[in-house]
Amino acid sequence: MRKITTLDMTTFSVVKPKQKVAAYIRVSTSNEEQLISLEAQRRHYKTLIENNDEWQLVDIYSDEGITGTKKDRRPELLRLISDCEKGKIDLILTKSISRFARNTIDCLELVRKLMDLGVHIFFEKENINTNSMESELMLSILSSLAENESVSLSENSKWSIRQRFKRGTYKLSYPPYGYDYIDEQVIVNEEQAQVVKRIFNSVLKGVGTERIVRQLNEEGVPTKRNGNWTGSTIRGIVKNEKYTGDVLLQKTFTDEHFNRKVNQGELDQYLIENHHEAIITHADFEAANQMIEYQASQKNVAVGSRKYLNRYPFSGKIECAECGDTFKRRIHTSTHKKYIAWCCSTHIKYRDECSMLFIREERIHQAFITMMNKLKFGYSYVLIPLSKQLETSNQDENYQMISEIETQLEVTKDELNTLIQLMTKGFLEPAIFNQQKIELSQKNMKLKEEREQLLYLINDSSNQLSEVKRLIKYFKQGIFIDAFDEESFQDIVKKIIVYSPNEIGFHLNCGTTLRERIDR
Repeated sequence: MRKITTLDMTTFSVVKPKQKVAAYIRVSTSNEEQLISLEAQRRHYKTLIENNDEWQLVDIYSDEGITGTKKDRRPELLRLISDCEKGKIDLILTKSISRFARNTIDCLELVRKLMDLGVHIFFEKENINTNSMESELMLSILSSLAENESVSLSENSKWSIRQRFKRGTYKLSYPPYGYDYIDEQVIVNEEQAQVVKRIFNSVLKGVGTERIVRQLNEEGVPTKRNGNWTGSTIRGIVKNEKYTGDVLLQKTFTDEHFNRKVNQGELDQYLIENHHEAIITHADFEAANQMIEYQASQKNVAVGSRKYLNRYPFSGKIECAECGDTFKRRIHTSTHKKYIAWCCSTHIKYRDECSMLFIREERIHQAFITMMNKLKFGYSYVLIPLSKQLETSNQDENYQMISEIETQLEVTKDELNTLIQLMTKGFLEPAIFNQQKIELSQKNMKLKEEREQLLYLINDSSNQLSEVKRLIKYFKQGIFIDAFDEESFQDIVKKIIVYSPNEIGFHLNCGTTLRERIDR
């Protein structure tokens, strides 16, 4: 007779495989103090990993005396990535995001790559583990950091250009159709100038822009870049004051999130009259623009705005990541069923120039709902770290620098007063007085420009911080949504970026971009 014995499984234990863990450390210089710090970090991680029964130490990867701005300059980091690709590592420990990659754009790229390999990272300082939260939330944090870094790097360049605007020393880097740039001078291109005059004459005769376009394209008249003429190109020429010989600077600007905008009074504009030779008289220029406005009014199109700007919630807000153009609303038909889709304007006209496919409006609605619910659930992972970063992003240092500049301005003012007194008492020669006065004036101007730049940065950061705090308050009180809400969309989202037919990004008013995958 068979004997059957029931085994008590509680007496058995399942052996769980240990997690393969590595650590990455880095110092930027090779001096003695930094090398001591590197050794301390190495010992810390070795002890930490070996004392955890669930972990198995793979290796300690360390770069010494190497800057963290670019990942391809750090051999140990590249070796770490190579070992991850070979399946040797499950988890990476590192001190902070800045130690892993000071250039946070590279950090974002590395995190995505490692997560695709199934490797997660734990940042000790930020207490962030990419395995303990949804990947979209983690990437959103890093994206915010990357964008803020890019903004700060670009401010100096934009500020310098604005100073040249004020002084009238800015040089046109790309003159419009009808002109060439020769020996640092804007010179009329006679052949193209005849086309410009033809366009203005046609507009003054009441010829529509589309008819002008058709005629020029049929005749094979080349554009500035040897492309096809379009209605917007014609209108751009007619509205360009440079054909009168004047130059209006800062008609458009790039904001802190790299969005190109028409200057509606947000920033000062600067008019330089008689900057170069005119092709069109001021009278013809004004008359042609009046004709364009009249033609637009006949079609119920507001001048200076998009025709359908306020007609639909997504109008003018969807941007193609491939070509930069906006999306248009279309009605598609599939198996006798109609649905709304949004298509790239460039793809509609010239498919060879942009391959981006359309996106159904219902998919955008669903992606927005998902994004909102994720933020409701995880705003503390996305918005609160961003808020803390903005609150501590060198504002104290900027205020301190402004205080030092104010002190230097007072000193300069006193020096100038002393100089004037010496001159009036006859202790200084006029030539010496003028030379020193010029030097002090230049120093004073430079200090004021530096102060202006710092104040601009502080104010810009303050506005972004206010928007982030408003969103935090909104999501603390909000509830999960199950339908698209146009009011919430307009209040929170600045624009939608289409990366592919399966992925879009919601660029929020606070500056961060959250990506969502969508189904076709």
